Amino acid sequence: MRGTRRIGVLGMGTYLPPTVRTNAEVARGAGVTADWISERTGVHARHVAAPDQAASDLAAHAVRSAAAAAHIDVSDLGLLVCATSTPDELGPSTACRVQAAVGASHAVALDVSAACSGWLFATKVAHDWLQGSPDIRYAAVVGVEAYSKFLDPADRGTAVLFADGAAASILGPVETTQGFTHFDLGSDGTLADRVLIPAGGSRLPAGPDTVVDKAHCIRMDGRTISRFITDVFPRLITDILDRAGLSMRDIACVVAHQPNPVLLRRIADDLGIPPDRLIVVGDEVGNIGAASAPYALARAAQRHGLSRGDRVLVAVFGAGMTWGSALLTWSGAPALGVPGAPGTPLFPLCEPEGSPQ
Repeated sequence: MRGTRRIGVLGMGTYLPPTVRTNAEVARGAGVTADWISERTGVHARHVAAPDQAASDLAAHAVRSAAAAAHIDVSDLGLLVCATSTPDELGPSTACRVQAAVGASHAVALDVSAACSGWLFATKVAHDWLQGSPDIRYAAVVGVEAYSKFLDPADRGTAVLFADGAAASILGPVETTQGFTHFDLGSDGTLADRVLIPAGGSRLPAGPDTVVDKAHCIRMDGRTISRFITDVFPRLITDILDRAGLSMRDIACVVAHQPNPVLLRRIADDLGIPPDRLIVVGDEVGNIGAASAPYALARAAQRHGLSRGDRVLVAVFGAGMTWGSALLTWSGAPALGVPGAPGTPLFPLCEPEGSPQ
């Protein structure tokens, strides 16, 4: 079996903190209007973690939900990979915090840092790990961000976009015609300073000056990032279709990172992606970084009713700069849980009470 079994998605789970920050609230601090935010970004609301909620708390909710949707116990996990740019602390890994929180005591836990591309990078790690380790059957891959802890409310370029949330997937063996194929990942470190949190690491340790300068907040060169997305997103789509010998007619839906819904829809339209096949969730949750793509995948399965054999094209891009793509042939959903039963998932999306659908 080593290196031969196909690995796919067995269940999805998401979590959004209950508190919602509207455009009107954000606009007051950023010196713009609510209409300006809607027109420029397409974001209408974003969820914000509570003061005592860290990234691992959000991620733990999503992992539990994903495990329940896949009808496995968290104790069955052999691997837990967390993708985040906003860890609980510089060390240990946030994955270790999540492992302890959910009780996945047998899981190897580690972080992958690839910004908004993180979930797909982490999925590639888990995919290859499972392929090469037949003694490990299930892995959890969770993307999570607590961006609100790192925002300057007066910076309209970031405050209007970034938000908090988590989304997780359970990976495991699937039929030979299903699962992930055609991974393609890339990075360009020469652009690493275009979007970052400058302070708090070994290059610029925390100190009085970094606090005064708001160097612990996200800084972004919006124009450069927009040009990067405009270049890389079409390339990801056309390259993977060419490599797989497919056309857009063969794709059930496109799941992409959600930096700016207005920009995403415009590029997709130029590419000829039918609007009903582009999954857009950034309008309702903002940019939740490494959680964006898996959150969109969960929404696609829930709202669009993905069926066994449907092909999903995944395309991500983020700080670093990083980018990636993959094809996912959907393995189909397990039986639904019992509606209304406490803690029972409705595959493939399960959100705790208090998180609006």
